[in-house]
Amino acid sequence: MIDVLVPLFIPSPPTGVWYVFGFPLRAYALCIIAGIIVAMVIGTRRWVARGGTSESLEMCVVVGVPFGIVGARLYHVITDYELYFGPNAPMTPIDALKIWHGGLGIWGAVAFGILGGYLVARRRKLAFPALLDSIAPGLAVAQAIGRLGNWFNSELFGRPTTLPWGLEIAPNYRPLGYEQFATFHPTFLYELIWCLLVALALVLLDRRFRLGHGKVFALYVVFYTFGRFWIESLRIDSVNQVGGFRLNNYTSLIVFVVALIWFGWLVRNRPGREEIVEPGQPATAAAGGTRGSAIGDGATGDAAAGDGAAADRKSAEPAGPESAGPETTGPGPARPEPARPEPAGAEPAGAEPAGAEPAGSDRDSPDRRS
Repeated sequence: MIDVLVPLFIPSPPTGVWYVFGFPLRAYALCIIAGIIVAMVIGTRRWVARGGTSESLEMCVVVGVPFGIVGARLYHVITDYELYFGPNAPMTPIDALKIWHGGLGIWGAVAFGILGGYLVARRRKLAFPALLDSIAPGLAVAQAIGRLGNWFNSELFGRPTTLPWGLEIAPNYRPLGYEQFATFHPTFLYELIWCLLVALALVLLDRRFRLGHGKVFALYVVFYTFGRFWIESLRIDSVNQVGGFRLNNYTSLIVFVVALIWFGWLVRNRPGREEIVEPGQPATAAAGGTRGSAIGDGATGDAAAGDGAAADRKSAEPAGPESAGPETTGPGPARPEPARPEPAGAEPAGAEPAGAEPAGSDRDSPDRRS
């Protein structure tokens, strides 16, 4: 009897669509929805911990998600326009609207999603950089979950491989020139793992250094584009290339450099983190900053407090002789003075002693008080 060695591999799902009462449930769409929900939960917890309200974060999600879906599809269609337009296009322009068939560019999703969130943040006067920091780890987790949709669609895999974790692809999904190969690099899995590591790194770094003013989001972009560059180089799906490199390689490299410069500038010019992220909410403690720096000039506030305390002390001091009132305040007799010889022409007995002033004299006038 001859033993047959069966190589290990990751199987592809037999189907990516299930029908419930005639209604199609597509795994690709379900993965995107699950990613959005998880990202919203993570982002809400982080935003509330920073001093914001869950209502504001949810409103940003409600507006940002449709913006992100439109941006993701636009990026895909623009960068792969030859698939939908032209005499030799394998698909029709109407197919460009069918997002459930796959084809969402993460670059457009993040860019347009941020635009939608910015519009909400501006209207509600939220600290937009703090909002970006709050949602960054959740975005990475959402991307990881969304990559499972590529697995169900048997798309966006890498070059052929005989590694034990190779992804089995059915013959009808293999690209031209690769029909003889059965297993390929599971680039969806590589990016899934990478995105989860990015999310974990962001949370740990934020917890350790209390990052703010957009630093967490900048690091998210730096980390993601670094991993995306080498993952993209493994893929064999048909895309536009320039100088032997895929278009997304150039996008990753450019965005990586910009994000790295942005992060360096933030570290140098925006230390610490925001205290107040939403109007009407209590301030949170910020590393390397003071509460005065968030709501006004801290030094000015201290000086004003000092002036107020000085004024209180001054009002508590006993009045000096200049500001004292008259010695007699009513019809009672004046305070007796020591007896002294009366000069010639002295006033008759019973007259007021010399030097006494009647009540209401100019001595009580405010013009005489210091």
